[in-house]
Amino acid sequence: MRQQIRRLAKFTAALNNETHEAPVVEIPYNIILPPAVSVRGADPQICILSLSKGKVFARHVLRSIGYLAAFSLMAMVSWGQQSTARITGEINDSQRATILNSHPPMAQPTHDAGRVPSGTKLQGMSLVYRRSDAQEADLQNLIASQQDASSALYHKWLTPDEFAARFGMADADIKHVESWLEQQGFSVDGVSRSKTRITFSGTVSQAEAAFGTELHYYKLDSQTHYAPSSDLSIPAALSSVVETVTNLSSFRPKAHVQFKPPQHGPQANFTSSQSGSHYVTPKDVATIYDINAAYNAGYTGTGQSIAVVGQSSVELSDIENFQSAAGLTKKDPTLVLVPDSGDAEVKPRDEAESDLDLEYSGGIGKGASIYFVYVGNNLNYSTWDSIQYAVDNEIAPIISNSYGDCETDLSSTDYSTLNGILKQAASQGQSVISAAGDSGSTDCYDDTGLTSSQRTALAVDFPASSQYVTGMGGTEFPADDVSSSNTTYWESASGSDVVSSALSYIPEQVWNDDSSTSGLSSGGGGISTLTARPSWQTGVTGIPSGSYRLVPDISLDASPNNAGYLYCSSDTLSTGSTDSCSNGFRDSNASLTVAGGTSFDAPIFAGMLAIINQRLNSTGQGVINSTLYSLAASSSTYASAFHDITSGGNQCNAGSDYCSSAGESEYAATTGYDEASGLGSVDLYNLLTSWPTTTASSLAASRTTLTASTTSPASGASDTITIIVASTSSSLTTTPTGTLTVIVDGTTEMSTLALSNGSATYSFSSTTSGSHVIEATYSGDSTYAGSTGSLAVTVGGSSSSGTFTLAATNLTVKAGSSGTSTITVTPENGYTGTIGWSVSSSSSLSNACYSLADTTVSGTSAVTATMTIYTNESDCSSASVTGSGNGRRKILNTSSSVGSNSAPPPSTSNTAPASLAMAGLLGAGLLGWRFRSRSMRMFTGIFLLVAIGFAASGCGNTSNSTNSSNSTNSSSSSYATKGTYTLTIVGTDTSSSISASTTMMLTID
Repeated sequence: MRQQIRRLAKFTAALNNETHEAPVVEIPYNIILPPAVSVRGADPQICILSLSKGKVFARHVLRSIGYLAAFSLMAMVSWGQQSTARITGEINDSQRATILNSHPPMAQPTHDAGRVPSGTKLQGMSLVYRRSDAQEADLQNLIASQQDASSALYHKWLTPDEFAARFGMADADIKHVESWLEQQGFSVDGVSRSKTRITFSGTVSQAEAAFGTELHYYKLDSQTHYAPSSDLSIPAALSSVVETVTNLSSFRPKAHVQFKPPQHGPQANFTSSQSGSHYVTPKDVATIYDINAAYNAGYTGTGQSIAVVGQSSVELSDIENFQSAAGLTKKDPTLVLVPDSGDAEVKPRDEAESDLDLEYSGGIGKGASIYFVYVGNNLNYSTWDSIQYAVDNEIAPIISNSYGDCETDLSSTDYSTLNGILKQAASQGQSVISAAGDSGSTDCYDDTGLTSSQRTALAVDFPASSQYVTGMGGTEFPADDVSSSNTTYWESASGSDVVSSALSYIPEQVWNDDSSTSGLSSGGGGISTLTARPSWQTGVTGIPSGSYRLVPDISLDASPNNAGYLYCSSDTLSTGSTDSCSNGFRDSNASLTVAGGTSFDAPIFAGMLAIINQRLNSTGQGVINSTLYSLAASSSTYASAFHDITSGGNQCNAGSDYCSSAGESEYAATTGYDEASGLGSVDLYNLLTSWPTTTASSLAASRTTLTASTTSPASGASDTITIIVASTSSSLTTTPTGTLTVIVDGTTEMSTLALSNGSATYSFSSTTSGSHVIEATYSGDSTYAGSTGSLAVTVGGSSSSGTFTLAATNLTVKAGSSGTSTITVTPENGYTGTIGWSVSSSSSLSNACYSLADTTVSGTSAVTATMTIYTNESDCSSASVTGSGNGRRKILNTSSSVGSNSAPPPSTSNTAPASLAMAGLLGAGLLGWRFRSRSMRMFTGIFLLVAIGFAASGCGNTSNSTNSSNSTNSSSSSYATKGTYTLTIVGTDTSSSISASTTMMLTID
């Protein structure tokens, strides 16, 4: 196979030689050329010349380098490993199998509020695939090998497409299931990229009939949810391939954040100019956990990316206000709305959770790109779907999650389904960091849908309890060390607030602010009842014997009291303020918004991991727990890279109304590992320098960034994506060379997009409304390692708000020549977006045209655009009457005539007959060939399709002639009429109706 790939590489290289005719080279027989590949621009001209002994030979007639890239894309799609079909019998609805434990434990009869109306529409239901025993064993072995430094597979990550081919559902089975769903009346919406789930929509009555259950409402506290009232059933023929059906319920995981009432007047902290008390900002975190040393060494997370998951939209102004108040560089996250999850909508409390997640992940990983993956207002979508989308589309190598459920809340099918997503993340090299909960050792207490005994029992939080996740517990600082009189660890205020006031590491204890009046407020931790003990959770002092996973892995400050975190949010339900951070960290009433919880720890450690990954020049590390526990097993490394937490505990201190006797006694902090704080907190710089460098490359690190002409293109409109690859080091200025692979929504669009001077452009267009993720992966070269960047654009939507004003400079130009006018765009009220232009004259102005490219406003500062005006007919002969095209010359007055805009089309030869004849001869030769292998028989059919495709494209004609008669007689060009004209310039946002206009004087003399 390697020899065949080398032959293919030779063929591709030959095609990319800038010659008129490439040599004849061999194509491996088991390279599939897909019969339908979208190629923008024109069809590749590939000429099949001969076939001999199982080897295809080809000659390529060069039309353009762009065609060559298109063919390279087709040629690189190989005959990959395919899953085996497992549905062998007829899908008979009369023979059913029950999916045991498939309805939510919270859906109890005591909370039943009646049936859901039968005609209610349900979107986003998913039938989830169950891997075969052989596939599951293969996946487990693969993940173990990927974390074994002695294995040849060490850190050799799968792509989502490779995962699908190896561990997904067979195409034949997918068709069977889709057919059955359609027979039940459902609309099949799509198949996940990993081929692990089929998404469909329908009504409640259809769902009840298809899955043998009833959907009921359940009222818990003040909220009403819906869910199946009993376990689901499916046709017996599907039972071996179907794990469960998801999104039949509106129960959602909970945010792990502890809000505090607004801190007013003299009660405010951080070091406060009014009280002298202290709260924490990102710069304090950097001091306390020794991140500053990493910053000073040049590590900020640059070139890395973090996906923050959530279930509410956010206001970017909140993030910008936080960055401004914290003294950080303003840098908006990229918003990614999960497709088909409904419209973007702000949800109280969830909005504040997402705000703080984005603020602290980017506040610690200052150089990293932050992606916010969230769901819309469809009630049966949740953060679980955000995680699944971030994994299935490999949005980023680090995923930060601040949501979860106590394990008792999960049915067995919920657990296996969600853990399956996390397994995929591990195999793809994605590190998932998750909050361990805020209710101490009795994680279920806030789940009012459970029984009293279930709520007060010992329990841990999922997904922090997964073996594929790093679980984050909580610590706090002793009250004396955060008092207003303490000057050992904090800088004193001297008449004004001190945003960065921590002076050093502050000794920590387990976070436990429980009280009988305010309830549970303590870091989650304990022993899982669902996850077996991983092999890496051994060898560290303090780890007890046992068969199940221990939680958490590490901890960071999480107390809202000692000391809480400042954050910014317009979520008034959470902040209690209508103008959070309108005056630095204070609002108009001088109040601060403060919170705590392990919700802060997950994004903070995600930012730390981005810094570690940058130093390693890593594209991902997968499950990092094996490395963490291995480092902690060394007493010297443990002493330098970790802070062992030996005081306090996360036992329930609120009384018997909140917890059982076991909850009141478990768990105490001990030397080494304990279930209250895990391995303890970290000294990041020492952890960074201790981290094994076997993943480091001898190549220099690169950074791939993408920018779009507009992030909100109209449906079907072309949007130019500029991709730039650069060195991450200021001392290395060599321009990267090589190629890019462009993937849109999980589908490879181009695989060999060549860099030119370190950059390339890709033209994106789609008629599908909503968010689309565009990812570019750099191949690397002899100097630089590969890297990946991505961005999201929203088709057919409008993310623009605010307004802008325009001003233009007057212009005097001689007739027959050209000149430029500067147009200044000043954004107001937070406007950002891309502006398109139209220009008209006050009176008839012939033989004149202009060019003015679309202008992008991405910040708060004014930007300028340059308009060039031409006053010579020969300069305007190809101008567009309609003004289409970004920056192309456009006629100033559409009633004028500036010469002919038409030209005869290039001459073409009718090559189809000869090409079809060749295809026929090749087909006859193949059919007459006696194949003894199944793969060669498969290849016959595929090759015939390809040959026909080549024939239809005109393959066989080596003539590259064009009609050269298109010329313009410039000897009689005329000039624009002299005089003074008023030009009206109108700028309109390309994704909304926001517009502004201005005028200027054009004098032609």
